[in-house]
Amino acid sequence: MQVGTGGIVIHDAAETLTRYCRRDPTGRLWFNAPGGASFELVTSVSDPSIVNKGDGEFHAYDAAEVRATLAAVRYPLDRIAAEIFLLPYPRAGALESAAGPGLILLAPGVRPLSREHQHSELTHELGHIVQYARMPDHDASSWAAYRALRGIDDASVYFAGAPHADRPHEIFAEDFRALFGDPLANYSQTVENSAITPPSQVAGLWSFIQSLTGGPLPVALAPIVNPVRGAVEFMRSGSSDSPLDLFDLAGRRLATLAPVAVQGGTAWRWNGRGAAGQRFFGTAFARLRRGDGAVARVTVLN
Repeated sequence: MQVGTGGIVIHDAAETLTRYCRRDPTGRLWFNAPGGASFELVTSVSDPSIVNKGDGEFHAYDAAEVRATLAAVRYPLDRIAAEIFLLPYPRAGALESAAGPGLILLAPGVRPLSREHQHSELTHELGHIVQYARMPDHDASSWAAYRALRGIDDASVYFAGAPHADRPHEIFAEDFRALFGDPLANYSQTVENSAITPPSQVAGLWSFIQSLTGGPLPVALAPIVNPVRGAVEFMRSGSSDSPLDLFDLAGRRLATLAPVAVQGGTAWRWNGRGAAGQRFFGTAFARLRRGDGAVARVTVLN
């Protein structure tokens, strides 16, 4: 057992196998999760349920990479409690990673898992943990606000039994990964549901999810996602009526942004284009024209 961040505990594959797995009289291996739930595990890639045989064995998540992922998440985790189990084998009938209230099960791969895969998958599942803890299903008012903000308030399209990408829980988890995960977690620069607005372009979404912690927004001016492709939203706590000026490295003004009041702070949104309307690529600096003159730096990718 290893302590991750805040109240998060990591159980590596060896500990999970020795302390939480047992074989039944027929020889089948079962994982017994805290709270009483049990899952049969598939112990061989020769099992018919494993379509892709990979390199012939299962490869568990790396506990050091899990810790690195948690440390890199840009979201307060000090009051989030969860147990993360690095499964030595996948669950029968549910081969993918999964999360429930206070519990993350990370499924192994049939080939060694890349750092990008581990950061992306874990941050997504962590989004589920935050949602269960901070915006449970019975919190109707928060869900109504989130659905309206996200543009997914049509319950005939976005509901628990919908295709995976249209499920509100999955959209929230992807929003969390995109807005609060590190660059490795966002290596693809996409989210599962490509039909909805990218999270970084939804004004107020970052501050809404941040507000679920019950704490204040960061005081410093900062882009929500960095690096980014396309539109950028800058945030800071408190109210401000100051325009935000953007400059390239040569000091040329790219744009001037008007402030927008959001829950708990102020936002400035940039469409990623220069003064002449052309797409901008490279490093830009944002500076408040009035007040404390706070400065932020953002890299826009091609």
